[in-house]
Amino acid sequence: MDVHNGIRASAIKEARWVKSSASQGVGNCVEVADVTGVGVAVRNSRFPHGPALVFTPQEIKAFLTGAKAGEFDHLAS
Repeated sequence: MDVHNGIRASAIKEARWVKSSASQGVGNCVEVADVTGVGVAVRNSRFPHGPALVFTPQEIKAFLTGAKAGEFDHLAS
């Protein structure tokens, strides 16, 4: 399967979508899935059949490093 940015999230058949326990299950969640051989797919839980963004392992690592360092904290305030 050609997994790419903008693919319908529901079309990624092997995806096992997970979300943060901090999301409290109210439907406003960012969900992620490991896509073997590709990287990580990201979707909005309110639109499970909507588009997914797909990132390489290197892109996800850079993002998570920045998030852990607080570089994006201003977005949640």
